[in-house]
Amino acid sequence: QVQLVESGGGSVQAGDSLRLSCAASGRTFSSSAMGWFRQAPGKEREFVAAISRSGYSTYYADSVKGRTTISRDNAKNTVYLQMNKLKPEDTAGYHCAIDINRAVGASTSPRSYDYWGQGTQVIVSS
Repeated sequence: QVQLVESGGGSVQAGDSLRLSCAASGRTFSSSAMGWFRQAPGKEREFVAAISRSGYSTYYADSVKGRTTISRDNAKNTVYLQMNKLKPEDTAGYHCAIDINRAVGASTSPRSYDYWGQGTQVIVSS
């Protein structure tokens, strides 16, 4: 069992930045890929970013590419999502997820992930 706890969400103005964090329990973090997904009210969950277990490979949705950076610190069992130039359409609940023991790369599909956090809310006002 892995527990994931997100933090760092909040209410901000368009153009502001936020840094989301996701802390993982257990010993599988460094051997697992990590992903961030978001879900707005009335919409399906969508991929935001993912990172391989080494951190060398990263993947981004087109909607956030160029203003978002995913990173990880395996010593702290934590993955981060730095979001800049936030837009009202970024408003959503943001969830991190772990894909245990993925050897190569990271998936953009939520079905690949084994455990999910409860999420942290991001609200962006225009």
